[in-house]
Amino acid sequence: MQNIQRSKLFWASCFALLVTSLSFGIRAGILNQLGVEFQLSASELATITATAFWGFPLAIVVGGFVVDAIGMKRLLVAAFIFHLLGILLTIFAQGYWTLFLSTLLIGIANGTVEAACNPLVATLYPENKTTRLNYFHLWFPGGIVIGTLLVFFFTRLEIGWQVQVGMMLLPTLIYGYLFSKLDFPVTERVASGYSTADMYKAVLSPLFIFMFICMFGTAITELFTGQWIDVLLRNVTDNALLILTLTTGVMVIGRGLAKPVVHKLSPSGVLFISAVLAAVGIYLLSTLTGNSIFLAAIVFGLGVTYFWPTMIGFVAENIPKSGALGLNLMGGAGMFAVSIYTVFMGSFYDRIVTERLPAGANMADYVTAAPDTEMATVLNNAKNLAGPEVLQATLVIPIILAFAFGGLFLYMRSRKNKGINDSRYAAA
Repeated sequence: MQNIQRSKLFWASCFALLVTSLSFGIRAGILNQLGVEFQLSASELATITATAFWGFPLAIVVGGFVVDAIGMKRLLVAAFIFHLLGILLTIFAQGYWTLFLSTLLIGIANGTVEAACNPLVATLYPENKTTRLNYFHLWFPGGIVIGTLLVFFFTRLEIGWQVQVGMMLLPTLIYGYLFSKLDFPVTERVASGYSTADMYKAVLSPLFIFMFICMFGTAITELFTGQWIDVLLRNVTDNALLILTLTTGVMVIGRGLAKPVVHKLSPSGVLFISAVLAAVGIYLLSTLTGNSIFLAAIVFGLGVTYFWPTMIGFVAENIPKSGALGLNLMGGAGMFAVSIYTVFMGSFYDRIVTERLPAGANMADYVTAAPDTEMATVLNNAKNLAGPEVLQATLVIPIILAFAFGGLFLYMRSRKNKGINDSRYAAA
């Protein structure tokens, strides 16, 4: 494929991922506003947030099964339609169920984008998959930075959350237009001549299953913490959203420097160090106060920077016969895990808050209390204590990942020392 055509497809993919990330950043920023305006509990907010993560794995897994047959372009046309419908429905939401449905549509659109674009980037750059996937996924934290800053400044200018959501329409229209004008290659698996049987054998290999399970933890560590940061850290700062902005800013820089990092450490080494830093970062976020919380945000950002693209890049490089299905099963696993964990931790958060209210208190009465009342103060104090507890419960996940990826690093190094080449390894 000509370099100009390849470059245009790559940049169109980046615009599509920008819409996905804006939906995360803006939703994280307006979560409290939605709760106040529609009188939603933390459990209801968690369910709405999790809906995006339900739609994502549904779309990405289905997309993984059909992308070889129908082509990546048709999937991206579908993503454009779902994004457009989801954004408009969010802008005109009237309550819990319209927010639920609109978030589901956006989640399906986000999953469809990754179902097409991950294999597209791997196909466009077969010689440099992990690095290019990091460059592509740079736009995920990049969009979150843009989205959270939009929320921060628009809120201070008293511009409504509907306008903030509407900002996603521009990049949506841009990527829809670009993809409609471009020709697409077939997926790498099809071009390489690997059969469907080879693909299914690859996704049932022990190495793929191991990475599939680890994807649960990497996704939860990164995405659950990011989506809930404004809620969990309100005890630390009135501008908790800026912590997410700082964290994702670190991720943008880190992914932009992926080439030397991945080359020096290897993908498995990067994953091990990432897990260690993520664990330290979450611990610091749950314990530090004052300006030192921003140091914690930087450490956490460094920890989660390479998780998602390096997990996908590892599979693309070392298990290429898994094809688009393998890449999309990885993404689906991550988002599904986040959806389940978010609902569970939303209920856990509400339970912690309820336990800190006066005996026999009705949670609904406190949620609907006027902001300047004693009941509202009591509720806020309870929430301030609940956030760090949720973070400390989540800390166990990156600790487990550190041991898992440490083992993976040693395993990969032993295979390299034995001279086992990629082709044998890929067939494992």
